[in-house]
Amino acid sequence: MRVVVTGAGGLVGQAVSQYCQLSGDEVLSYDRQSLNIADDVLVEAIVEKERPDAVINCAAWTDVDGCEFDPARAYAVNATGPENLANASLRVGAVLVTISTDYVFDGKKEGFYTQRDAPNPESAYGISKLAGERRAQLAHARTIIVRTGFVFGPGGKNFLSTVLDRARSGEQLRAISDAYGTPTYSRHLAMRLRELAQVDLPGLFHVVNAGEGASYEGFARAALKTAAYPPVSIETVTMGSLRRPAPRPKNSRLKCLLSEAIGLEPLPSWLEALRDFAAVESDKEIAASS
Repeated sequence: MRVVVTGAGGLVGQAVSQYCQLSGDEVLSYDRQSLNIADDVLVEAIVEKERPDAVINCAAWTDVDGCEFDPARAYAVNATGPENLANASLRVGAVLVTISTDYVFDGKKEGFYTQRDAPNPESAYGISKLAGERRAQLAHARTIIVRTGFVFGPGGKNFLSTVLDRARSGEQLRAISDAYGTPTYSRHLAMRLRELAQVDLPGLFHVVNAGEGASYEGFARAALKTAAYPPVSIETVTMGSLRRPAPRPKNSRLKCLLSEAIGLEPLPSWLEALRDFAAVESDKEIAASS
C-alpha cells in the first residue's frame, strides 16, 4: 500500500509512519513544515504528485486553549485541512483516514460515548474538529473518521510523558481527579488506522484501548506503578479549579459500535499498553545513561 501520512512529526504521525513501514508499505511522510494541510493548493499538488492508495491524516492543532484564543486558525487547520485532504484524495482515488477527538462531546453523559451519541462540543477545538469530520465526509465518500483521546506513547509530548519526566526529576505532580477518558496507546492506534485504511469502509469509528477508562489521576498513578517508580506524591485537583480558558469534557470515554462488527478485534487494554510503554521508556533511560 502506498500511504501519505500528514502530521508525521507528531506523536501519532510518527507511530503511523513507523507501523506502516514495518508492515511493508511505501510511506510518504509529511510534517507540519513540509505540508500545511490548510493550504489547499499545496495539499492538491502533493497528493497529486504522490498518488497514494491511502491518506492518513494525523495533522491537527491540538492546543486546546490556543484554539480558544484563535478559533480562525483552529478552523483552518482542523476543519478546512481535512476537507482539503478529502478533495485531493477524491481526485486521485485514495481512501482518507482522518483523526478526530473525544472533545466533540460535552462530557455530560454517564458511561461511554458511542457513534449513536450526538456531538455537542463546547470548545473552539472541539467545534473545529467536528467541522473537520463533517466537511471531509461531505467532500469525499471514502472518508473514515477516527475519534480517539487520552493518547500516549513514545516520541511526542503528552500528559503521560510529562508525568514520567517530572517524576524522574523529582518534581511535584498534579493530576485532575474528576475528568475521565479512555487511554489510547499511539502504537495501537497506528495499527488500527492502517487496518481501517485497508478495510476501506467509510464511516465513523471510536478507537481507544480496551478497559473502563480512568481519570487523569488514576492514569498517572497506574503509569507510575507500572514503570516501578518510587512512591511519588500526586496533588489532586479538580478540573474547575484550574480555570483554563477552554472548557473540556469531564467524561469523554469512548466505545466503538462498529469495529467488532467488521471483524476488527478490540485493542489491548490500556493497562497492558502501559506496560509496553513503560518498557520503551525504560529502554530510553538505559540508552541515555550508557
